[in-house]
Amino acid sequence: MFFDWWSDKNYNHHKIAISNKNDKIQFFFKESNQLQNGIKRHVTRSERESLLKQKGLTIWFTGLSASGKSTLASVLEQHLLHLGISSYRLDGDNIRFGLNKDLGFGPGDRTENIRRIAEVAKLFADSTTIALTSFISPFRADRDSARKLHEEGGIPFVEVFVDAPLEVVEQRDPKGLYKKAKAGEIKEFTGISSPYEPPTSPEVHIKTDKTTIEESVKILVNYLEEKKYISTL
Repeated sequence: MFFDWWSDKNYNHHKIAISNKNDKIQFFFKESNQLQNGIKRHVTRSERESLLKQKGLTIWFTGLSASGKSTLASVLEQHLLHLGISSYRLDGDNIRFGLNKDLGFGPGDRTENIRRIAEVAKLFADSTTIALTSFISPFRADRDSARKLHEEGGIPFVEVFVDAPLEVVEQRDPKGLYKKAKAGEIKEFTGISSPYEPPTSPEVHIKTDKTTIEESVKILVNYLEEKKYISTL
């Protein structure tokens, strides 16, 4: 393998040709980009956004179990996909049983769980993907830390409070978790034996006991359009 430099005046780009036997790959680097020893250091987020025509951000769904977080995130993910917008949903199924399978549900582990999720979401958003996180994330300080992490990286963070009264989520209770928690079978269960601290000023507040899933998704899409995070045109 060898590197061979030349300049293309027509396209005003630098090129690197990497030859390996009969294979040749050409990489094009704009002259305006910062180069070190002739090779660009990294691809910037602004480059990705410009070429992929999409902005990355994190949409952080928070609320009690059975409030509708995962349902709303799933439907939004499908809607964005059909608009040609790349997004990826992070939830308990693909985080708790993989990356965070070593964590429990005590206060310290809950904080570490959210910290790791925030870091992963930030990476997705940096790649121009819209990260959709649907976790109870009961502690305000943990959510604030996730927001700060994104803000420090210049990445938009949209907190969505998926709000439903305790009596409503107890009636829904699709997995029977509230019933088990009240029977003492589940310790430190949010809303029963562990507190949930609701957001004080979320970007979006959706009351799922008063709005349909279609209405809720429309609220979110309208917000994203107003902030120019997405375009449906």
